[in-house]
Amino acid sequence: MESTLEEIEFLALSRNRVDVLALLAERPRTRRELVELTGASQPTLGRILGDFEDRAWVVREGGEYAVTATGRLVATGFGDLIEIMETERRLRTIVRWLPTDALTFDLRHLSAATITVPSQVRPNAPVTRALDLLRDAAEVSIFSYAFNEQSLDVVRERTATGEQRFRGVFSASAIDALADDDQLRRRLRDLLTSEGAEIRITDEEIPLAATVADGSVHLFLRDGSGVLRASIDTDDATVRSWAEESFERYWRTATPLDLGTL
Repeated sequence: MESTLEEIEFLALSRNRVDVLALLAERPRTRRELVELTGASQPTLGRILGDFEDRAWVVREGGEYAVTATGRLVATGFGDLIEIMETERRLRTIVRWLPTDALTFDLRHLSAATITVPSQVRPNAPVTRALDLLRDAAEVSIFSYAFNEQSLDVVRERTATGEQRFRGVFSASAIDALADDDQLRRRLRDLLTSEGAEIRITDEEIPLAATVADGSVHLFLRDGSGVLRASIDTDDATVRSWAEESFERYWRTATPLDLGTL
């Protein structure tokens, strides 16, 4: 175990080593190419390649260096570790609010996601981010335990003008909360009269608030007390497939909401 950790340390403590191994894993390269691509000096590069040859990670073939099968294994594994650690660092501040039980995809697919958190000057920043996505989208699907007033208004206005097609699956309690307010109930009725809008309700627990707006997926992140702590959105294809499949599963078993119900 100790010798294995020493090998990891050997690679991790030098950015040049990591870069050289990754570049050679892509394809064989000359020494001059490696100098140009890494910015390492000739003596430094010579030491790196010598150390890699000693470990049988690379071999010299004519005027080029190429990775061996084990060198490629190390390059791939270390690349995966770097990706995992980069993702962890990005998600570290919000992981406590991520509904991980419901997120069945590899969290590495959130590595390039946009994270929005409230601040002193923008306390409503996560909601603003969601509204911006809604205003720009032609196709919107939502599955959620809540339907906030701002989102309702944006969807109502855009579907009324034919600019958006909307489908939503909400928990029964979310619709009840809107129906208990006279003004919000009228706005909800207006939404239901739009040809481009459909809403269904479910008694099944929906553990998160998710929106698919065209190609983007947006999630609200709340703490155990229901306080909005952050939002995260991404256009990653795997996350989008997860969101679309989750939505369709809720949609199939939910009950259509009609005007008579309200």
